[in-house]
Amino acid sequence: MGFFGRLANLWRGFTSLWIKNVEAEHPEIAYENSINSMVEKYNALKTATASIISRRNDIDARLKDAQKNLDQVNGDLETAVDSGRDDLAVILIKKQEKLEAEIADLTAQLKQAADDADSAKSSLQEVQAKIQELKDEKDRNLAKMASAKARIQVQEQLEGLSVDDDMKALDSVRENIKNLEAKAQLNKELKDGDLDSQLAALRKDSVDVSAKAKLEAMKAARAAKAAQKTM
Repeated sequence: MGFFGRLANLWRGFTSLWIKNVEAEHPEIAYENSINSMVEKYNALKTATASIISRRNDIDARLKDAQKNLDQVNGDLETAVDSGRDDLAVILIKKQEKLEAEIADLTAQLKQAADDADSAKSSLQEVQAKIQELKDEKDRNLAKMASAKARIQVQEQLEGLSVDDDMKALDSVRENIKNLEAKAQLNKELKDGDLDSQLAALRKDSVDVSAKAKLEAMKAARAAKAAQKTM
């Protein structure tokens, strides 16, 4: 193989791989190409089938004409024999034999043409069914592909979502709240243990004791005064 032949093969191989890659990425194109190819074959087969049926009809018409002619010849032959026309009877017998041979041949041809037409129609129905099956397969697989792509997209989005940062932010907030609570508690504890606070509490207690003593003295004075009045 020469240089240009190898180059042509290389180009065909490259083109074939490119087409396969395109079809793999866009299966609807591959399905459409296959369906269109089968439709073309179906149309070609339909044309051929029409020709076969036309031939069958033509043979059937010729057979009917031959049978009609034979019936006419048989009648004429009977008349010739009855009338003693031996010369005419001989001619009619030869014509009869020729028509009978023609009818036998046409009958065989008609059977073959009918079988060919039935076979062609069956092939047409098979191709038509395959085209419909391919269309149904296309719809199913494209739906499956769309569903798979949607699932993959959701999975990728879920994988891309991370709650770690959000949880870390919440952890910082929680820790800050705990620290504030601890600081408030510490301030209270320090305030309760402060000397000034203790002195203030002691003074408050002293005031309370003094007030209570004064109250008791007032009660005692009133009691003594009341006793003097009764004497």
